[in-house]
Amino acid sequence: MILDDIIKKTKEDLEIRKEEFSMDWLGRSLAYNPFPPRDVMEALTTTKEEPYRIIAEVKKASPSKGVIREDFDPLQIAKDYEAGGANAISVLTEPHFFQGNIEYLTMLRRYTSLPLLRKDFIIDEYQILEAAVYGADFILLIAKALEKKTLKRLLEYAWHLGLNALVEIHDKDDLTKAIFAGAEIIGINHRNLETFEMDMKLSETLIPMIPNGKVLVAESGLSEKSTLEELHHIGVDAFLIGEFFMRQEDITSALAHFKEA
Repeated sequence: MILDDIIKKTKEDLEIRKEEFSMDWLGRSLAYNPFPPRDVMEALTTTKEEPYRIIAEVKKASPSKGVIREDFDPLQIAKDYEAGGANAISVLTEPHFFQGNIEYLTMLRRYTSLPLLRKDFIIDEYQILEAAVYGADFILLIAKALEKKTLKRLLEYAWHLGLNALVEIHDKDDLTKAIFAGAEIIGINHRNLETFEMDMKLSETLIPMIPNGKVLVAESGLSEKSTLEELHHIGVDAFLIGEFFMRQEDITSALAHFKEA
């Protein structure tokens, strides 16, 4: 399964990075970080004036699609997103399967006012500390990849650093983990991580089981304005959209169209 392969490679990379820069060293460097975390909850919570909150993704490639955007310029893409009205930016930092780079976070933090999501396969506190050092405001935690106690521990560590987390779920078991961990932001991913098949009815199935007061994010399969309207109607606050924007010639206009109420 591709998720198992990614996690295995992530663990190997972690061992190398921990040898190069200890967690203690990273922690000390955080004291010199000029970028305090920004308010993610406010950025992603729907309002009457701005119903469709967009997390626009900087994404070069994926395991299922290969290279998505050949002319990949993370900084220009982020500027286009901000001009189009994005509310946050998701930054792929996984290098082997998605061709991401954690350095993109620092680059974008200097030139955009939008909250930044470190989108990676996070399994260890070290990666959360890295996210804070490099300028992220929130992180992705994939419930499918974590035991429920581990998910809770990592989420609480993120809060300790002033970060928030988008806890991604794919089924009822994942939702149980997210609720146990105390997740404030829950992302429903319509794509099965094992088969890559899409289930666009998943949000409709899971949302009635989610307690009130959570910020709800829909992920994957979002290429039509009508889909956003339908999902917003059943309670979705924000939409994480990557591949669709990455395939557009005019990213700013495509995003602005989605933002129209």
